[in-house]
Amino acid sequence: QGGDITKQNAPVFFPTSLYRHIDDAEFEDKVRFLNETIYEITKLFDGNMKSVTWDKKTLDDFLNILERQFENLNSCVSAAMKPERRLKRYFKKLNRKVLRKMNYSAQAWELIRKETKHHLQRLDILAAQMY
Repeated sequence: QGGDITKQNAPVFFPTSLYRHIDDAEFEDKVRFLNETIYEITKLFDGNMKSVTWDKKTLDDFLNILERQFENLNSCVSAAMKPERRLKRYFKKLNRKVLRKMNYSAQAWELIRKETKHHLQRLDILAAQMY
């Protein structure tokens, strides 16, 4: 457990409009979006995590679950589908303006955790609409 979620906001706006857009998309596009977002989240956690105080086992379990979900969804995604550029840009900004700019500090990772939680909640809603 990482304890309470920080009240501080990341200096990058959450891509709410992307989620609104994908809510009305075709099933295949939703699967691709789920897959891409999970992939981008796992990429964020590839950074320097020395300052993180979270439980190592819990973190590893979390990342393993994300990897598994990514692999399972990946088998359903057509290679011909083009990636969502705005999503990629958002995650790049998050990496640059939070992790790198804040030098991978514990505070930076807490902001990333908050953003990740927000994404996972939205992805959960998205997935629930698909059944």
